[in-house]
Amino acid sequence: MTNRLAQAKSLYLRKHADNPIDWWYWCDEALSTALSQNKPIFLSIGYSSCHWCTVMEGEAFSNLEIASYINANFVPIKVDREERPDLDSIYMQSLQMMSGQGGWPLNVFLSPEDLVPFYAGTYFPVEQRYGRPGFLQVLQALRQYYDTEKADLQKRKGVILEALLESAVLNVGYVTEAQDNELLHQGWERSVKIITPQQQGNRFPMISYAELALRGTRFNFESDYDAKTCCKQRALDLALGGIFDHVAGGFHRYTVDSTWTVPHFEKMLYDNGQIVEYLANIWSAGFNEPAFERAVALTVEWLKREMTDKSGYFYAAQDADNFTNSTEIEPEEGAFYVWSYSELQELLTHEELTELQQQFTFTTNGNFEGKNVLQLRQATKISDTVETALEKLFIARYGVMKSEIKTFTPARNNHEAKTLEWQGRIPPVTDTKMIVAWNSLMISGLAKAYIVFRQPVYLELATNAANFILSHQYIDGRLHRLNYEGEATLPAQSEDYAFFIKALLDLHSTDVIGRDAINRVSTSSRFLEAAISLQEEFDKYLWSTELGGYFNAASDNVSKLIIRERNYQDSAIPSANGVAVANLVRLALLTDNLHYLDLAEKALKAFRGIMGSAPQACPSLFSALDWYRNSTLIRTTSDQIDKLLSQHLPTVVFSEISKLPEASVGLVCQGLKCLPAPGSIEQLLEQVRQSSQRI
Repeated sequence: MTNRLAQAKSLYLRKHADNPIDWWYWCDEALSTALSQNKPIFLSIGYSSCHWCTVMEGEAFSNLEIASYINANFVPIKVDREERPDLDSIYMQSLQMMSGQGGWPLNVFLSPEDLVPFYAGTYFPVEQRYGRPGFLQVLQALRQYYDTEKADLQKRKGVILEALLESAVLNVGYVTEAQDNELLHQGWERSVKIITPQQQGNRFPMISYAELALRGTRFNFESDYDAKTCCKQRALDLALGGIFDHVAGGFHRYTVDSTWTVPHFEKMLYDNGQIVEYLANIWSAGFNEPAFERAVALTVEWLKREMTDKSGYFYAAQDADNFTNSTEIEPEEGAFYVWSYSELQELLTHEELTELQQQFTFTTNGNFEGKNVLQLRQATKISDTVETALEKLFIARYGVMKSEIKTFTPARNNHEAKTLEWQGRIPPVTDTKMIVAWNSLMISGLAKAYIVFRQPVYLELATNAANFILSHQYIDGRLHRLNYEGEATLPAQSEDYAFFIKALLDLHSTDVIGRDAINRVSTSSRFLEAAISLQEEFDKYLWSTELGGYFNAASDNVSKLIIRERNYQDSAIPSANGVAVANLVRLALLTDNLHYLDLAEKALKAFRGIMGSAPQACPSLFSALDWYRNSTLIRTTSDQIDKLLSQHLPTVVFSEISKLPEASVGLVCQGLKCLPAPGSIEQLLEQVRQSSQRI
């Protein structure tokens, strides 16, 4: 018998539809029920491709005794964090305040009268293990506490609420503009340190930090680290490591070791978009390793084959787990991607196996539960023999050659995974929802990759996705965040606005490249006009007039939020405000509208204090500060822009003009002035170099 979640659009919510728990989704009726029955709310937040969310669903949430106790003593509410990042952010911050750490599944207990949390945790096992208490014991203790310790409960909630309110205001002191040079140096140094190779722990892409480190290499900052080496090493770790799927393309979310070997196997669209953009940027900065170009190309192949809807948008994620046969009760982590040594021996010729072992790391005993995750040894070009071997592994996994896959039908849930006819292995479940923010990150990555590698398919995919959003994600003139099988839903949040505006500006920048070569009509003005219109909407509904910066949720969509946050922290994705400020500077350069620059200045003023006190939290804001202080506009012909675009010029915007001053190749402008017209490209680039370092 299913519960209320059976009719949900979210794959994550539907995964809990058969639980014996009487789940609600987040709505006024659920909240009023908790209040009228005087029951604490058990709020559980996760996402479909989260491994430990899947584990807890199969264990604790399917346990009849636990379900019976929850139904009698709590009002249980399930939330997909990818639908409601505003809710997730508030209650994740609460968990971090209570425990000093975070993660998903996020399980929080709230008082029904004010929705303030009084306890939070992540994964709870059914029985006590992993140093964690059994979930039923936790539930019983918390209900007793709620009923019998009212004074302590109110005190505890008061402390948490005060801390949340203080964090929302960002009352952390003030840093002046005069200190910007020192501030930018501090933020850059911290980012370089964070991406410096370490000896222990998990490894995440951390692209916002890598991007700031890379853009800062043009300065003459003193440092304890070799920033260029660190930036290149991060790209090598990504393109060579087991975090990359060397057989079929696409990046996994992170590795569980310090050697970038064994990943947590889910593939998230947001990671892949950012990594593609970073690899294109590292290439444009002069690090032209064949492995970087190969990783981008294979990732785009995977994106086009498995993650692109026929309508043009990109799917959200693929699970870490998959079934190895149709009779399994629970899927296995990583089974789709790994290889036993005996499988490799069976599939490959002796020559292919020998060369594969020379160029990739794998052993007879394996590196993941007796099987192997492939990791490339060198960044040089892979031999033809090894490419043939990898194609054979692709066939073993998918059942056909790459060239023979015309359409790939994703498994949208566990039932489809186990019942559809697969020619090879059973693939992981794909979450086919469209998220504007994540699509935008991929659009930006593809646009930058097109500029650098000049592959028309990169631009085609990016343009199709942007066109889908522009055509289908507006309801009553407002941008909406999600699309489920053609239906737009849920108002957009700050990350959707910020990332999509950036994506539109990135597409706008590609317009001058090879117009005739790819036989397309200029769409430059349309994408720029769309960005300007969307920025106006962003400012109207999410700008904080009193504090500066952008709220996470729109002014007419914040009911039942205990605080109103302005996202400044980078996580797996950049902070919305960091990207938004950079967008404002770019718009000011492209339109000569100084209102954008005023907003950028006010936003940076709002966040300078936190940038000074916690530089490790907000690399995207430091990138925005770099844009604000070193922004440079190059006005020149389309031919010259085409030649200059692929260079790494992180604070430069191009504007096409047909008529230049006599004997000039262009104009370099900074702020409200233009420099003397240069007579050669060498002089122009020297002006750009000086302008980009004027802080």
